Amino acid sequence: MRFGYFLSTEEYTPAELVEQAVMAEDAGFEALWISDHFHPWNDQQGQSPFVWSLIGALSRACSLPVTTAVTCPTMRIDPVIIAQAAATSAVMLPGRFILGVGTGEALNEHVLGDAWPTHDVRLEMLEEAIELMRELWKGGFVNHRGRHYTADTARIYTLPDEPPPVYVSGFGPQATDFAARVGDGYITTSADTELLGRFKDGSGGKPAQVGTKVSWADTEDEGVEIAHRLWANSGLPGELSQVLPSPRHFEQASELVTKEQTRSSITCGSDVDRHLAHLRTFVEAGFDEVYVANMGPHYADMIAAYGRDVLPALRG
Repeated sequence: MRFGYFLSTEEYTPAELVEQAVMAEDAGFEALWISDHFHPWNDQQGQSPFVWSLIGALSRACSLPVTTAVTCPTMRIDPVIIAQAAATSAVMLPGRFILGVGTGEALNEHVLGDAWPTHDVRLEMLEEAIELMRELWKGGFVNHRGRHYTADTARIYTLPDEPPPVYVSGFGPQATDFAARVGDGYITTSADTELLGRFKDGSGGKPAQVGTKVSWADTEDEGVEIAHRLWANSGLPGELSQVLPSPRHFEQASELVTKEQTRSSITCGSDVDRHLAHLRTFVEAGFDEVYVANMGPHYADMIAAYGRDVLPALRG
């Protein structure tokens, strides 16, 4: 099992994210996740730097593997361009880059004015995008005229020795089956043993990553206040996170999430035993890799405590 640190581009500046990556490596984390957004979920989070610039910076700042968690290669950026960006990232991180992909959220993908498709159509678009990117990574000229994408004598010249693995996110049975069929691995944010087993059975045992967030603070109450102010949106049910189009709409919907709901759903404070118990749910579920992000300003304290107390206990 591998334990990684999750870089939240929605909340931190580029300099803070690079700082966190260096701290995480020094503390004993073994890999990095990094989110890919155009907008944050709400204005309180307040950031959203371009992920591909940050991956270049990370490749020089530390030696940890990096997975995008996750990129949507279907609307905001054409899959031909994502294929080039991923290939360059894989060259800069030799053997240490994974392209994590998903069907995206309207929050990020509507910004060019495209209509937001249904989930079935988004899966269809994602499958064609993955096929096109894999063809481009072979190194020849590609001519493609599909249902959703066109490539006209396109060739990627800067290529890694091996194409980057493509891990696919899934949060329900249909998307999980899709990930098992087309992905090199699986990405999720829930310790759902049924879905994990479904992926493992359908994929023949391919690797599975999971990510989670905690709110480190001196006290539980302070952690709850931070988590509720910055990440109440994580308590929204169903498909709302996929269809709401702007941070303003997420702020409005998040008014329905109470502080007590945040307290019950997010590990807050500095009690190491509570953090251990939370992460052990993912370990016991059978994931191959677990990534944890911090909410709020106390990331240095969180990373240090995890390096000193949490990670050694999990590995022990």
